[in-house]
Amino acid sequence: MARIAVTDGMDKKAVMLLEKAGHEVVLEHFSPEALASGALSEFDAIIIRSATKLTSSVIAASGDRLKVIGRAGVGVDNIDLEAAGQHGVHVVNAPRASTQSVVELTLGHLLACIRHLPRADRSIRAGKWEKSAMKGTELSGKALGLIGYGRIAQSVARVAQAFGMEVHAYDPYLPSKIAKAQGTTLHKSVDNLFASCTHISIHCNLTEETYHLVNAERLASMPQIGADGTPCGNHVINCARGGIVDERAVVEALENGQLTSAALDVFEHEPVDPLHPLLQMEHFHGTPHIGASTLEAQARVGADIVTNVMQVLEGQPCDFVVNRSFL
Repeated sequence: MARIAVTDGMDKKAVMLLEKAGHEVVLEHFSPEALASGALSEFDAIIIRSATKLTSSVIAASGDRLKVIGRAGVGVDNIDLEAAGQHGVHVVNAPRASTQSVVELTLGHLLACIRHLPRADRSIRAGKWEKSAMKGTELSGKALGLIGYGRIAQSVARVAQAFGMEVHAYDPYLPSKIAKAQGTTLHKSVDNLFASCTHISIHCNLTEETYHLVNAERLASMPQIGADGTPCGNHVINCARGGIVDERAVVEALENGQLTSAALDVFEHEPVDPLHPLLQMEHFHGTPHIGASTLEAQARVGADIVTNVMQVLEGQPCDFVVNRSFL
């Protein structure tokens, strides 16, 4: 049976599923130096999260034994997919498991922004009672723009509509009939989306096309006035991937008032530097990449990725192979 490395931790029940199937599981986090020196050459499979980076040199150093890389989650930007394909390595992910958790965190950040929850908490802890300074706005009657309109964004849209929001989206790969059926206005350009929405939430992958897609010019084009005529300001949320937001542009927009608030769960460089300028901004709050960090999501993602990895190892078809060489 297979020897499988699990480098970034995994739900205990998922590990037990692998062991019950007869596989040897090694729970160990390897340094970048160890990976580059061929630490994976003794494994048939590796299961990672976001902490382990599998570059082309790491994959090349892993030799011919490695057959499958399992990404316990959605994003695969920490894996060189082309290099994996060239070396005959399947890459599989588990895109469905964390959907509900990311949706709930997105809405949590959005509500925290418009009702000043982080600021209010810090104020009370400092012995203040700044009730008048914490006047917020409602989600109802405002326009929410979703960048990307996949599984997570569509679930966010349903909750936002229940709050009474107008939902807009930009997704150049989405058939317009899907958005129309869900009551979402689909924009032909991301610039039009920003110019139409006071609240923006990001739900796309990090690619060359989307790197710093949220930039100074687009932030400056946001309308400040809600669809219902309320001066609600502008708000940006990112629980997708770091690097899509130009963090320097967000700092400047918060400083000059173009942005009223911003919240990030993901950063371009993680872990984030404690001296990062964003962390000094009063109207910013962040979380340490916890979108999928719930008991429920981790149980689901573990079960899903184990199933997908074993399907590849056993030569069975797998619906969640993401590198084009095997599609």
